[in-house]
Amino acid sequence: MRAARLIKMVLLLQSRPSMTAAELARELEVSERTVTRDAQALSEAGVPVYADRGRAGGYRLIGGYRTRLTGLARGEAEALFLSGVPGALREMGLEDAASAARLKVSAALLPSLRDASRTAAQRFHLDAPNWFTEPKAPELLPAVADAVWDDRRITARYRSREAEVERELEPYGLVLKAGVWYVCARVAEGHGPYRVYRIDRFTAVAASEERFVRDEEFDLHGFWEEQAEQFARSILRAEVVVRLSAAGARRLPYAVDPASAREALAAADAPDEGGWLTVTLPVESEEVAHGQLAGLGPEVEVLAPDSLRARFADDAVRLGLLYGT
Repeated sequence: MRAARLIKMVLLLQSRPSMTAAELARELEVSERTVTRDAQALSEAGVPVYADRGRAGGYRLIGGYRTRLTGLARGEAEALFLSGVPGALREMGLEDAASAARLKVSAALLPSLRDASRTAAQRFHLDAPNWFTEPKAPELLPAVADAVWDDRRITARYRSREAEVERELEPYGLVLKAGVWYVCARVAEGHGPYRVYRIDRFTAVAASEERFVRDEEFDLHGFWEEQAEQFARSILRAEVVVRLSAAGARRLPYAVDPASAREALAAADAPDEGGWLTVTLPVESEEVAHGQLAGLGPEVEVLAPDSLRARFADDAVRLGLLYGT
């Protein structure tokens, strides 16, 4: 544990001009006294850690000291080579850069760890798109990716539902979801809300020479999670009331939106004498609910609306005729 902490301390000091004891303690999750002892241990081991005294003081490395990545364990090295998604890097036009970076990291590793890229590739492969789809990378993705990496504004023409519009955008981040690429951006100079755009709906993209000042508080992961949840809830515009057997209740999250199913089950009253639960469930539409709930077969009974119940009654009659009952 201490050896790993000392390596992390050296890498932190390599990445910044200097760090205070408090900053190091926070990053390393130890006390400032432990930071002082670790700095002394590094110095005794030949690592030139220098402590500046005074209010503006801190720890820094002197003499341009750099360490090779010889402190990586095998698991850490293999995880490093799993950090890139080859298909996504290729689609963004970054495959050559990623390959060069992997070669440089491999060269810095101990000889015993240089097969980490091969062993990782043998044990893990990410296939992001859904089954039965043939995703095609948008032609304009590399141009958008370049702007994202370089914090450059773009002028983009975008197909909306009504017409084609043009916007000057500040592209903050890219998201690959189920084989579809999105860019999270906001209108330039507007300081308004961040929005999500499907890149395959862009018809033209021109990068500006002007860079925008990135809001460092923007959290791409948190923003996407929030947007995805809002989208999932926004399409649930109707409600159905159903009775579920114990088996039907267990299978419900696999038939409809999982979060909505869990909330509906949690809000339901106690089961009746036969063990059936009555649940009010938000759905996208009656048509969609019919297809989703049909997968539960005899483990679900639709109570409302009457039109959906009539559909299932008709299904039951037709099934009876097909199977001779």
